[in-house]
Parts: sequence; structure tokens; C-alpha cells
Amino acid sequence: MPFHPYLFFGGNCREAFTRYEEIFGGDLFVMDGKDAPPGEQQIPADKAHYVLHAALQFEGHLLMGSDDPMSEKFGPVQGMMISFSTPDVAEAKRVYDALADGGTQTQPMIETFFSPAWGMVTDRFGTPWMVGADQLTNPS
Repeated sequence: MPFHPYLFFGGNCREAFTRYEEIFGGDLFVMDGKDAPPGEQQIPADKAHYVLHAALQFEGHLLMGSDDPMSEKFGPVQGMMISFSTPDVAEAKRVYDALADGGTQTQPMIETFFSPAWGMVTDRFGTPWMVGADQLTNPS
């Protein structure tokens, strides 16, 4: 049974998931608060544009998220990271660079004893990522 990350945003979920679709490809589903049946979702009228649910499926992966209409303050996620690995070094570097665009590199991509290319970045939406190339299929 797989684990699937579910991310919360403060009003920019659609922007974040549109960017993730650009980076990873796949199929994106987005449902806004205004799309919920009347009486089914308690979202303030000024936040009807908030995303109730977003799901990005790509290469057997599933990343989900939504906007949190009850929180007024949103900052970077703390205490967790999304880990993405690929067998291809060039692909790991491409994904890392794309996530770093407008974000903060917390560990520049380097070769390590466990990966030929590995780094950490917090993207422009406040989501922290670890990106790496698999050691087994890409020996250095």
C-alpha cells in the first residue's frame, strides 16, 4: 500500500499544481470550492476560488493537495519533505533546477556516497523537496 503526499496551501494550490504538472508531466485534476454541491462544502464566499482537491498523477506517482480555507497565515512547510528520485542523473538535475526556480536551495545538488546527484530545495510555494538519482541504476 503506497503513501501519497497531500500538501496544503494558502490560496495558491492551483498555481503550485500547475507548476508541478509542468515539471513532472502527467494528468492534473483540480476541483475548486465553487464546484462543490451546495451545502456539501463549508467554504467562505471570498474563498470559493480555493482548491478543494488537486491530484497530479504521473509515472505511477500521485501527488495531492488543496488550499486550506481556515488558515489565515501560511508559511513554508516544516518537519517533512517530498522525496523524488529517478534513475537518470540528467532528469534529477532538471527536476531540481525547476523546483529551485523561484525557491531556495537548501542543499545544492552534489554527488554523494549514496547518489550520483542529490540535493534539497524549498520551491517557491514553500514545499521542501529532496531530489536524487538512484545509485543502483546510475553508479558514479
